[in-house]
Amino acid sequence: MRFVLTLIVALTMAGTAFAGSDPDLIFKKSTVWKFLTPDHKLAVYAIDDPIVDGVACHFTVPEKGGVEGMLGVAEELSDISLACRQVGPISFKEKFEQGDDMYRERRSLVFKKMQIVRGCDIKRNVLVYLVYSDKLIEGSPKNSTSTVPIMPWGDQPAPRCGEWVQD
Repeated sequence: MRFVLTLIVALTMAGTAFAGSDPDLIFKKSTVWKFLTPDHKLAVYAIDDPIVDGVACHFTVPEKGGVEGMLGVAEELSDISLACRQVGPISFKEKFEQGDDMYRERRSLVFKKMQIVRGCDIKRNVLVYLVYSDKLIEGSPKNSTSTVPIMPWGDQPAPRCGEWVQD
């Protein structure tokens, strides 16, 4: 019994693993009312790309309520939407590989995680962000893509993302 409790606590504490910083909660909207337990909700978050200044992404994730949600043991749905935009002058802090994690979060105690990954469409000078949810056992086709054309900002020219992609 002590082993099971230790395992549950360890998994809960390791529940979210970040490639970047914590996302900011923008708001939550109840979708299903539950009596005496938390409602099912949609939660909207914002996160800045940790290595590309001037890019912010917003994503919406479902959060289960009920007893499982209240106890933190619910396996969350894989339906995640994503929108990324240029919000200032773009500058790169370091080189990155195509498909590098920008952010990841566990969506169940053990088997499911959500990831936002980044890439560069070198020909078009566009950053491409993909969010997906996968399971350890079978994977998941649920995904969403958002693109950020790199544009000049004020008097600053637009950098070329291709110059920052590792070979």
